[in-house]
Amino acid sequence: MTTVDEAVAGTTHIVRGARVEARHIVKRYGAAAALNDVSVVIEPGTIHALVGENGAGKSTLGKILAGAVIPNSGEIIVDGELVRYRSPRDAIRLGIAIIDQELAMVPTMSVLDNVFLGSELGEHGVLDRATQRHQFADLAQRLGFAPTADIKVAELRVADQQKIEIMRALVRNARMIVMDEPTAALTREEAQRLLDLTRQLSATGVTIVYVSHFLDDVLALCDTITVLKDGRHVKTVAASDETKDSLVTSMIGRSLDLQFPARTPPPDDATIVLSVRNLRRDRAFEEISFDIRAGEIVGLAGLVGSGRTEIARAIFGADPSGGEVSVEGQLLRARSPQGRIRRGLAMLPESRKDQGLVMMRPVNENTTMAHMRSITRRFGLHRGLERQVVGEAMVRVDVRAASQTMPIRSLSGGNQQKVSLAKWLVETPKVLIADEPTRGIDVGAKLGIYEMLHALAAGGMAVLLISSEIEEVLGLAHRVLVLREGRIVAEFDGGADQDRVMRAAFGSTVNLGTGSQPAPDHESDLRGQ
Repeated sequence: MTTVDEAVAGTTHIVRGARVEARHIVKRYGAAAALNDVSVVIEPGTIHALVGENGAGKSTLGKILAGAVIPNSGEIIVDGELVRYRSPRDAIRLGIAIIDQELAMVPTMSVLDNVFLGSELGEHGVLDRATQRHQFADLAQRLGFAPTADIKVAELRVADQQKIEIMRALVRNARMIVMDEPTAALTREEAQRLLDLTRQLSATGVTIVYVSHFLDDVLALCDTITVLKDGRHVKTVAASDETKDSLVTSMIGRSLDLQFPARTPPPDDATIVLSVRNLRRDRAFEEISFDIRAGEIVGLAGLVGSGRTEIARAIFGADPSGGEVSVEGQLLRARSPQGRIRRGLAMLPESRKDQGLVMMRPVNENTTMAHMRSITRRFGLHRGLERQVVGEAMVRVDVRAASQTMPIRSLSGGNQQKVSLAKWLVETPKVLIADEPTRGIDVGAKLGIYEMLHALAAGGMAVLLISSEIEEVLGLAHRVLVLREGRIVAEFDGGADQDRVMRAAFGSTVNLGTGSQPAPDHESDLRGQ
């Protein structure tokens, strides 16, 4: 077994990476098959990607390889030996670790204690703090990461928490690390640093299984790619032989050319549904005024910190603000989300897990939580009506779940996001605020969300769209408002080009229409943050 120093010291100390083979893996959750007869070989020292739509089974397969999920049938072979996992602890003993989407941190414990959690050094129940600190400092230096050992994990950014997970894996002498959607919650700059760190680990011989829906990152990072669809193995190929378009075609059976539905402009006489006047909040935004007509999608674009999400939350009543918000000409006097929901506002929040869903509760409760009046009768909750309402909402947004009563946490990210949207369609709102509606979901699920937003607008709803993906805003919105430092600095009709929007966001030119100055090379700051 390799030591921590050998695992990260560089190419002069090569780790004997694990070779892991999955044979005929089947995993079912009730009647639903997450994986159906899947076989794949992970060669030692390589970076092997698992890609597919949300619900394709890629995360499930990664967890099975790391012992976090036990398959119903099939075999796992590690370095030529058949193994029977009973828990992740068995995989860890073989040098196989996982960094899950839901980081396994203890927020109230220190960084040092989290790194050595489960691998504490000492004898007779007494921790050897000096040795732990020495190994921690050495490991942090080699990874180019210098967190304070005694700071609580809760005080760290998500990107730094992920590095703590990597340090923990190396302390456990990991020869293979499964990374499940490691960059989904990171800014583009943070994601790039994590990709660099992943390359560094691979260069020392550590085997990496990389589960991701960011296909550009997969193609730039990985040696081999396995594509899954509907729980079945589609193909395993060299990354050098693939393109983004070929991967998408394998994943969903259609080309990227169909990414955005054709925009249908609202009628010239469409009524104003949402009107915002002089909206303001100290140190966040000021003098925000705009209208959205029935059938119109208006996009908010801008850098992180420009005030996009803060404006959305103020309109929804989640945060206090000055100014006026009106729906169909009626001033909203209610300052709470509950009051504004009753007046026809709905909001798909930036983080479905933290703000949009109750992850421990079932699909049906998450779907109806904002509209209990619709399914409550004189003697309480009407279960039959609840099943009907939830069923109709699930069909409307194409939620794929084995049952209405399964925990929301057991669904794929794309299906969780669809439930977040279904929640607001129990009673069709007049205004939908969609903040980062496709964050953390794959291409196929994105297409479904795009089509649903387009359909809602076509049905007369007013939609306010916020996204860090500038291509997404330009592809969906009829009009784009560009924010900079809490103010609207430009407005473009549909069809605006990315160059002009970026110039406005960065404030790089006075005359936006002339193109007299080159746009700054900072596209990454507008996406993935």
